[in-house]
Amino acid sequence: MASCNGLTNLIRPSFGNSRRTKFSRFRKNEFMCSAVDPRHVSQAAQTHEWRISHEHILSAHALSSTFTYQHYHHLNTCFTDELSMEHEQKIEDVRILLKSKEESEDPMESLVFVDAIQRLGVSSHFQKEIETILRKRYPPTCECINGYHTLYDVSLFFRLLRQHGHYISSDVFQNFRGRDGKFKLKLSQDMRGLMELYEAAQLSIDGEDILDEAIKFSSQHLLNKSSQLGVDSKWSRIVANKLRHPYHKSIARLTGKDIFIRDFKDLNEDDRTLRELLKLDLRMEQSVYQQELLQISRWWNRLGLAESLKIARNQPLKWYTWSMACLIDDISLSQQRIDLTKLIAFIYLIDDIFDVYGTLDELIIFTEAVNKWDCDAMEMLPDYMKICYMALLDTTNEIAHKIHEKHGHNPIGHLKTAWSSLCDAFLVEAKWFASGQLPSASEYLENGKVSSGVHVVLVHSFFLLDVGKARGNGSPLFHVNDVSRLISSVATILRLWDDLGSAEDEKQDGKDGSYLQCYMQDHMGMIGVEQAREKVEHLIATEWKNLNKACFGLNHNLGASSFKKACLNLARMVPLMYSYDDNQRLPILQEFVDFMLFSHASS
Repeated sequence: MASCNGLTNLIRPSFGNSRRTKFSRFRKNEFMCSAVDPRHVSQAAQTHEWRISHEHILSAHALSSTFTYQHYHHLNTCFTDELSMEHEQKIEDVRILLKSKEESEDPMESLVFVDAIQRLGVSSHFQKEIETILRKRYPPTCECINGYHTLYDVSLFFRLLRQHGHYISSDVFQNFRGRDGKFKLKLSQDMRGLMELYEAAQLSIDGEDILDEAIKFSSQHLLNKSSQLGVDSKWSRIVANKLRHPYHKSIARLTGKDIFIRDFKDLNEDDRTLRELLKLDLRMEQSVYQQELLQISRWWNRLGLAESLKIARNQPLKWYTWSMACLIDDISLSQQRIDLTKLIAFIYLIDDIFDVYGTLDELIIFTEAVNKWDCDAMEMLPDYMKICYMALLDTTNEIAHKIHEKHGHNPIGHLKTAWSSLCDAFLVEAKWFASGQLPSASEYLENGKVSSGVHVVLVHSFFLLDVGKARGNGSPLFHVNDVSRLISSVATILRLWDDLGSAEDEKQDGKDGSYLQCYMQDHMGMIGVEQAREKVEHLIATEWKNLNKACFGLNHNLGASSFKKACLNLARMVPLMYSYDDNQRLPILQEFVDFMLFSHASS
């Protein structure tokens, strides 16, 4: 077993195509029927694994390889203390700016500044100040928008209020419609207003037809204007990025990256102050994130599953990226990110056991063992399953014990049920594969929401974030069943993006056992791949509306708010995880990980 020595270097990974469609298990048959040794396949695939390397020291601090861990810890503490003072001062500088904006006679000045803070991903420092500004601007009735006249003003006002849980009707956009009920054509020349309208419409819920129309109207005219300006123009690049990564459906740090790397000469004084805060935030966060990766690396190496399951994915960096993004809004949630990464590792590993290793009989036995959740059940398992099974039980029980000690309630019953449901769903897919028969699209999706693993991640997150904290009388504020609709929406988004990404990446034309193939089968070959993809894209858009409704309808205490953010961030990460380029790589995800973990934020 490799030793970490406390001086582990987290070098940049190679971002290749390592995803495996859960329902597509054709690779196992290829291994069995061909002369190719699976070990050779594994060795070739590992050149693109998302591993945490142990060859150099932490690159962010450029320490000498002769230092001991104690030397590193001492220097890092000094570095953090000095940085912390500078960081706190910069937070105070921005807080003063916020206060001055709040007192401005122009209501838009404060809203524009709040928007800039959010887009950079530094809003967690100013939640009280932002809430004060929004409450001050909140209209007495949902249709009252006095002081907000332009398309840009109303769109930004609408989006900020909805994001923070304040009800505001989509009817505020009625003033921008003509007598024919359509958006006025003169608005097509207002690029700034169109971009903000497009952003605002991303927060729509089911039944808001005016926001559906807003998306079509704004995107159509933005694309037309962009094509007139040429692909190399600044505005064209801004428009393309806006349409590809709308703020509400993106991780804020990803959108803030462009501002971070912008030249100082393009920034006014307020922007410059925000940029400096972002830079300090990143420096502090990278120190925390790299320490978390170090702990995950040690845990993963001690576990030894990479050696016992050689064909399984060995991707701790990718697993950590999920949890880092999910809980990115609160740097203090370090242990929660580590625990979530461990759970995500087991989702991938168990998926590989079902995809690559197990015969149907072995998978039935494994599923029965998980449902029993008993060490004695290990005896009936094949040897290669035993270490994974015991590690799953030990890790989950340990997490449940920590939650019980910290929050006073033991969630092990809910956690066991989540793992049992996941393996039951995997087994259903294995039986479909073994029978050679495709299910209907609705059957596939209903089961696929569970086999996505989202339920496992978010149920654990629910208890790790103590969303179910007790009232004074001992009854919980929220029960995990209260957020089932929210979890289901995130799971559907992931499952459909996964299937859509598989079809596009692997050029399978829907012949991959995905939702696309099931949907085309349901229609007896009367529709093609493009129509099936349009159906998937429509379903994803619908689930985002359901997610918006579930999130913004939650009671906004601290626990519910943190869980809502985790769910939204998980959904926002999905496109990054499944957007492959022509070289079967993930360039957007690579940029995000490089920026968050390996960029030199001090430069």
